[in-house]
Amino acid sequence: MKNVVMLTYSMRPVVLSGTQFEVRTMEAEERKRIVREVFGDSSSSDEEQQQQRRRQQFPAIAAFNGGNSSATVNDCHYIWERIKEINGLWLCPEFLPPERQSSLLRAIDDEGWFTEGFHNQAHRFGDLPAWAIKLSSCIREAAYFSKYVSECGDMESWDLNNEESCPLPSKLLWREPFFDQLIAHVYQPGEGICAHVDLMRFEDGIAIVSLESTCVMHFSPVENETCRIRDVEIHNKLAPMKIPILLNPGSLILMHEDARYLWKHEINRDPRFQVWGGQELCQKRRTSITLRKLCPQV
Repeated sequence: MKNVVMLTYSMRPVVLSGTQFEVRTMEAEERKRIVREVFGDSSSSDEEQQQQRRRQQFPAIAAFNGGNSSATVNDCHYIWERIKEINGLWLCPEFLPPERQSSLLRAIDDEGWFTEGFHNQAHRFGDLPAWAIKLSSCIREAAYFSKYVSECGDMESWDLNNEESCPLPSKLLWREPFFDQLIAHVYQPGEGICAHVDLMRFEDGIAIVSLESTCVMHFSPVENETCRIRDVEIHNKLAPMKIPILLNPGSLILMHEDARYLWKHEINRDPRFQVWGGQELCQKRRTSITLRKLCPQV
């Protein structure tokens, strides 16, 4: 099927019953077993064999390295920032280096979506282009083989027993397909997007890749009383709050849980809102790619 259409982090404690604890423990052990089967036991496997398994399991790394099959997961250095004000919001500031950004922009141009000049947005549903499938795989790899900056400033790796240290929970990370809908959007200087929450026709777990111009995206709590707010008093205190996130060219943000459902995101290209570190940002053409998964039809 091919279809083209022309930061308050919750610190709530989680109380698990005995059964829930046993289930989560079993799930963690199962993930460890799968990792051992795929990559081998690090204490007994040769490093080159581990890297070879990783290349075979995650070929998108080589694809996004210009076909360099010797590239490894460790070469990519995916460093994530956990936005502590917003539960479920993660930023990878240097997801794609300049050469991969250029390759991705060429692939979008080759689609011919924006040759007319009066179209600035294209949607694809179902079967995604080959480059978008590779991009999706690279996002999955970046989320899985991730390091993040902890609140104390240290670099930490994902703990299989603690999904809060991973940019996406395993139920989203390993779903199939990972994404089956994309939006490619070209913004000219001064053009942005109004504050919104993505439609409920899409599942949890949304990725946005930002290309070309640097910009500031703002997040603000939803005002709708029917939204899934668990603490009305906290929500009311957050109502006037806007959390700014700097999106550099090649950056990636992932949204799930509260970030996806309880916070609106927007890009206001008014110069007053495009300020970072006290300096107004120079606005140029910006291209974004949003990847989502459609909810199953009932």
